[in-house]
Amino acid sequence: MSNMNLLQAVNNALDIAMEKEPKTVCFGEDVGHFGGVFRATSHLQEKYGKSRCFNTPLTEQGIIGFANGLAAGGHKAIAEIQFADYIFPAFDQIVNEAAKFRYRSGNEFNVGGLTIRSPYGGGIHGGLYHSQSPEAYFTGTPGLKVVMPRNPYQAKGLLLASIRDDNPVIFFEPKRLYRASTGEVPEEDYELPLGKADIMQEGRDITVLGWGAQMEVLEKAVAMAAEDGISCELIDLRTLMPWDVETVTQSVQKTGRLLISHEAPLSGGFAGEIAATIQDTCFLSLESPIARVTGLDTPFPLAHDKEYMPDHLKNYEAIKRSVSF
Repeated sequence: MSNMNLLQAVNNALDIAMEKEPKTVCFGEDVGHFGGVFRATSHLQEKYGKSRCFNTPLTEQGIIGFANGLAAGGHKAIAEIQFADYIFPAFDQIVNEAAKFRYRSGNEFNVGGLTIRSPYGGGIHGGLYHSQSPEAYFTGTPGLKVVMPRNPYQAKGLLLASIRDDNPVIFFEPKRLYRASTGEVPEEDYELPLGKADIMQEGRDITVLGWGAQMEVLEKAVAMAAEDGISCELIDLRTLMPWDVETVTQSVQKTGRLLISHEAPLSGGFAGEIAATIQDTCFLSLESPIARVTGLDTPFPLAHDKEYMPDHLKNYEAIKRSVSF
């Protein structure tokens, strides 16, 4: 075991993937000698050469179009989009090409070797172009997997599983935690299952659900609720598509309540999809309306970054409201 921050865990996963599979390549804006804007790919070009870790032009559509071609040709293509906010020029290549490649070719061609890495989220005073959480845009696209880790251990295991998965995967990394989140991470190769939620804490009164950087926030909220005698079951969804309906359903049938929290805006956020599914599977078990604590339906503000964020206090108050309904 080594103590790593989340960036180091991502770098370690990339190193292992490239070392074990010679057809694995990583690329994006400034990822070569510079190591990317956050240094996630540091030293990989030195170790594996410019043919396997290299810079691209500043064109997100071109990066993913190129990645589709590499993956279709049998490579493990790991493409970095410098900020999740910049992924939209590549939207067509992701949802109309990568996601449908296998389906439209009758399984003759596949881009299952494609992993798209991108840092997401607020809390860094990045303003409207460096703070967005766009995961829900992709969860409605059949053919894609969407993964969002919460800490270094999860990031390494989930990233290695994503790189080796037989489907194109979008891997959103919580940049607020890149250097802030540290922990013990095995040095060896390991994978964590995609599509399987992680029950971080068992409880009896309410199920509290989130993913990515929001789990740190929810841990604080759950701890505050515990001081009031409220027993929370805390679940990290980890994979948004496909998401673990069974684990969440079983939890809510036990607790009778559900709170879902994410940084993305309320309208169109993935919490709405979860809420619709759980009210269908757990209707007769629910003791209160399903609660959502999310970002606001506004562009991400620069001066009011803290006010926008669905912090531990907002979630704590929502937990109390749900339990006392």
